[in-house]
Parts: sequence; structure tokens; C-alpha cells
Amino acid sequence: MNPRQFATEVVRTLRGCGHQAYLVGGCVRDLLLGRDPADYDVSTDATPSEVMRIFPETYAVGAQFGVVLVPIPDHQPLHAPAEAAVPVPKADVIEVATFRCDVGYSDGRHPDQVRYSKSAEEDVQRRDFTINGLLLDPTSDEVVDYVGGRADLKAEVIRTIGDPAQRFGEDKLRMLRALRFAARFGYRIDDATFAAIRLLADEIHQVSRERIRDEILKMLTEGHARRAFELLEESGLLREVLPEIERMKGVEQPPEFHPEGDVWVHTLMLLDGLQPNCSRTLAMGALLHDVGKPPTFRVAPDRIRFDGHVEVGTKMAEEICHRYRFSNDDIEQIAALVASHMRFADAPRMKESTLKKFVRLPKLEEHLELHRLDCLSSHRDLSLYEFVKQKLVEMPPEEIRPAPLITGDDLIAAGYAPGPLFKQILSAVEDLQLEGKLRSKEEAMKFVRREFPMTS
Repeated sequence: MNPRQFATEVVRTLRGCGHQAYLVGGCVRDLLLGRDPADYDVSTDATPSEVMRIFPETYAVGAQFGVVLVPIPDHQPLHAPAEAAVPVPKADVIEVATFRCDVGYSDGRHPDQVRYSKSAEEDVQRRDFTINGLLLDPTSDEVVDYVGGRADLKAEVIRTIGDPAQRFGEDKLRMLRALRFAARFGYRIDDATFAAIRLLADEIHQVSRERIRDEILKMLTEGHARRAFELLEESGLLREVLPEIERMKGVEQPPEFHPEGDVWVHTLMLLDGLQPNCSRTLAMGALLHDVGKPPTFRVAPDRIRFDGHVEVGTKMAEEICHRYRFSNDDIEQIAALVASHMRFADAPRMKESTLKKFVRLPKLEEHLELHRLDCLSSHRDLSLYEFVKQKLVEMPPEEIRPAPLITGDDLIAAGYAPGPLFKQILSAVEDLQLEGKLRSKEEAMKFVRREFPMTS
């Protein structure tokens, strides 16, 4: 049973027990747009306890807010306990929410009080945007619209339900969501809604950094990153969430290398090239690759220069990623992308050993794609990209990453005392091995005894 079929079955079962029930929210919007919903939500007048009686296999992860998760049969088994603190993947469940009216949002996210309701019309009034406030009876395909969502879908408008300031006051993250939806669907934002975002932009800091991070990542990876970041800048939210990116505006570049314009324009062009569903690390690497240029900008006698921008940018990228609580693995890869993005320029002049080590970078495909996008967003010369790609064809994997000719154990067996010198010796041997100048253990040990003689 696929998710839509099971969501329909949930609605049918609730109705069979005497309750109102509809599909609601983004899944209805996507179905009306001819898109495949990522997940399905059901809205009902059944209380959480009633839902859990009807569907015994449930996860009450949000029962205090009227939300119960019903696992989809035949999906990967879920292991979260009934009161799980760890979110259950939405693609594996149907989220069933009780009609409610929320009272007060003093923390800018959670309602101070939840009052259950018997009215679907009252329930949708608390939702964020009109296009997300539509109800659908999946058994008849009848759409119920209390908020003007169908008209806004037709007009291609993002508009809050009711007063924008009130909706954003309930959850400040909705401001970022409005921009993301506008970018994703190519819609305009209603004037009153956009004015409220501009007015309240500095209150985005009430939202947890993890939630802001996740929204930014969605903006970057849904296939419309450029428009999303243009809207971030126009709304005033960019200077609040990523001031380092805002500072790229107006930072000129040498036209002989960057005919496209300043660092901001270059970065937008690069974001425009990101493919939908690209990796989060590639997306962040693309966004941050030139983040070190604004603080290192100077006009030299010959041209504009950014001395040390790679080193400065790598540190800044790490700080930004730590601020938004990326995983250590993600931070390491994003920093590596920033740190290595200029190394392609040296590839044709690299010693063979250096080139082989360069192409051994973890997730080399992301480094290659960042370099390709960087070139296409400036001078459009892909010769260095093609050079490295050709070298990868010419060099078999066993030449790029051969088994070591010798190890530390071999050095100890030869009478060398373990210590810092081991690293220097093994690195020197590896370089000569990669260059084809040492081909056996015997040759390697002969080189070691000659170049690193033991002292008595």
C-alpha cells in the first residue's frame, strides 16, 4: 500500500468511526499542482486518544499538540517509542492532527494552550499560508477551501491565512518558509505578507538554529537556490541569518577573471547551477566558497586582489557551520570544499604524486562539481576541469591509491626508533611510489637507509 492509498484508508477509517477527516496541507497543494507529495497529513475531529484507540500502532510524538503518527504498513519498521523524543521520518507515517484552535505563542513557536475543536474551518485558520490550508476528501476528490487557497494557487501567490504579523508571530520560521515556497513554485509573495516579513525579520533569532539551518538547506537543494537567496536579501532576512553572505554585495572582482560582476552576483550564478536534490555539503560549499573575499578585498596597483581569501574563508565556513550545528562530518567536507576550490588552478603543474593525492580527496565528485560551477559562473573556461577528469581516466585506481610499499613496522624491524621521523619517511616513500620511482619494498628500504640513515 503506497502512502496516498494508506492516507485515504486512514480518512475512510476515521469516518467509519463517526469522525470528520480530510487530507490537509502541503499534500493537498501538491496534488492540485500535479506534484507527488513528500508526505501526507490528515486532519480530524477525533482527539489523540480516540485516534490511538482506532489505530493501536501509533506514535504519540506530538500528542500534547493534538498530533499522532500512524505508521504506513510495509514501510521500514519504526523503532521510536510511543513518546519518542527523536522525530520519526514523515515519509514513513501519516500525521493525524486533531482540529484545534491555538491560544498564544509566547515562545514564538509552540502554542501556550491547545483547544480541540469540532470545526475544520476553525482548524485551518491557524495554518500558515492559504495554499497550505486546503482540505481534500480523498474518497471523492472534493476540495474544501475556507481560506482562498485555490484562488492563490491559480494566481501563483504566497499569502498568509489572516493577519501576516499574527501568523509570523506564532512561528517566526514561517518567514523563511514563505520565501522558500515562493522560490520553489516560482510564485510572488503577497504585498502585505512580504511587508510583514521585512518588519519582523530581526525576530528570526527566536527560532532555533537547527530549524533555520534545515530551512536554508531546503532552499539550497530544492532546485531554486538563486531565487531563494534573492528573496532572502530583498526581505532583510539574509543579513539576520547569514550576514557573511550579505557582505558579498558590492564587493567587486577583477573583470579579467570575473566578467559577471561582484562576489554576490557570482555566488548567485553558482547557486543557480545547483541541481535539485544535490548534497547538503556541495550546496553549502557552493554558498560559502568565496565567503572569505569580502574581508580580504584590496585594490593592488595591478588589480583587485583577495590575498588569503581561501584560508580566511575556510575558517569562516567552519564558524558558520558550527553556528548552525552541522554535524562534524558535514563541517569537515564543507570546509574541505572551500579550502580546495582554488587548487584546480595548480593541477597541470602539480607533481604526479601531488596530483594523485589531490584526486584522492574524499567526495572528489563534489570538488569537481563545485569547480565546474565556479568556472561556469565566471570565465566559463572548463579546461582545468577537463584536465582533471582526463587524468582520472588515465590513472587507474591502483595507481592513485596503491598499497604502501613499507609501513612503520618495517622501519622498526630495520632498527629505526618510533617517533615523528616516521611520518616524514613514510610520506617521502609514498611520494616516490606515486611518481613511479619506487616500485618495491626493497627499493623503498634502500631509499630510506640512504636518505634517512640511523644515527648511532
